[in-house]
Amino acid sequence: MDNTVGSLTQTQKSIIIGSILGDGYLRVIKGRKNAFLEINHSIKQKEYVDWKYNQLKSIVKSPPKSRKGNGDRVAYRFYTRQHPELTELFKYFYKNNTKIIPNNLHLNPIILAVWFMDDGSKCRPSDVYLNTQQFNNESQRKMISSLNEIGLSAGLNKDKSYYRIRFIKSSLPKLKNLIEEYIISEMRYKIEL
Repeated sequence: MDNTVGSLTQTQKSIIIGSILGDGYLRVIKGRKNAFLEINHSIKQKEYVDWKYNQLKSIVKSPPKSRKGNGDRVAYRFYTRQHPELTELFKYFYKNNTKIIPNNLHLNPIILAVWFMDDGSKCRPSDVYLNTQQFNNESQRKMISSLNEIGLSAGLNKDKSYYRIRFIKSSLPKLKNLIEEYIISEMRYKIEL
């Protein structure tokens, strides 16, 4: 039995796409028709997970719950219901059940803000990254092209044996300007550039 609900709003789609680029995962259970989204962060990011839940609760059956993970890690997560629009996003962002970046990824400030809240970090005020190590270099180059389309310059930066996206210093004011209004208070430390 499929448990779908009404259409997604543009804001919900943007939050979901930002989550897919970051730490969110779409899944399709064998024998089921539609995909669902898993949001799973550390309990330290409880406010952020609660914010995502509140934005997506029209397609969520149960509120977030904590769960003990490996070692001392405690996760805080929720799942959406299955939804046909999530199935379309699954087809767009996954190949052989592996997350990929499609050729025609278009970013907007909400997508970028959620992606940054998931994966953004800084080492110094001028070293700001998107921790995209889970993606191969081809997908990361596509991400950089999508960032270029909205006026942001970035390159690949080697982090041990993997690469991640590093924003060019001259793009940091524009990055902050694009996403600042969408960054929740608990994540504002990430944009204190």
